[in-house]
Amino acid sequence: MKVYEIITERIMRKLEEGTVPWRQSWAFKAGPPRNLVSQKNYRGINIFMTGSQGYESPYWLTFKQARERGGSVREGEKGTPIVYCDKVRKQEVDGNGEVSEREVSFLRYYTVFNIAQVDGVAAPALDVVERPFEPIAACERIVAGMPHPPALKGGMGQAYYRPRVDTVYMPRPEIFESEEEYYSTLFHELVHSTGHETRLGRRPSTEPRRVGDSEYSKEELVAEMGSSFLCGTAGIENATIDNSAAYIQGWLKALRDDRKMVILAAAAAQKAADYILDTAPAVALAA
Repeated sequence: MKVYEIITERIMRKLEEGTVPWRQSWAFKAGPPRNLVSQKNYRGINIFMTGSQGYESPYWLTFKQARERGGSVREGEKGTPIVYCDKVRKQEVDGNGEVSEREVSFLRYYTVFNIAQVDGVAAPALDVVERPFEPIAACERIVAGMPHPPALKGGMGQAYYRPRVDTVYMPRPEIFESEEEYYSTLFHELVHSTGHETRLGRRPSTEPRRVGDSEYSKEELVAEMGSSFLCGTAGIENATIDNSAAYIQGWLKALRDDRKMVILAAAAAQKAADYILDTAPAVALAA
């Protein structure tokens, strides 16, 4: 595959798994992603490629660098491509037999692994100062009261819901910009989980999520509207409404030709919020 295809495929796969890079209200307080050996920060698309993999450590290294330090990449771990621009000089002969040279640029890539994927190499200590997280009681009651909830796994580098394993993945609460943004993001992912066939059945967990199709876009609207409804119930909507509005506006651009979509999404979002709040009629679970 060409480098462009490899990178595009990786980005699309992450989006289809539920990682939406333009919705991020948390900070990577350990610093930007960088190579462990050279200490050079990654730039451009490489920031997204490493940052979306879900690791808290900012340190990455190649297979060779791991071996040179007496370590080894853990069996079964998948690497992440790092893209860079290379140049070659190409000779050309014109119609008169004149030879000239020109410089041609092209993309290449190499593969790196996060230090969390490597055994036998110590990670440098990270001087990370985090603010304390103070749980909001009303939000905690909503989360705890959700019937038949999905599994929840914390400590990730991104927030997303994976329907095949019915699991919500979240960064640690301490790295969010505020408590309100943490719960708004968690509510967003919990609303996604209500679409599972064992709950409201908006979309089978085995059905591919294709970025850009109308169902994918509608589901994102449902999740953000549902999150806004839950934030309103918990009394934190004033602290999160601006981010929600900006996020919804981004999806509306993709849906502007479908005037019914907002109404349908809002109805589905209300149904999802009612389910999480346990105010909806009982839903029979799949066997």
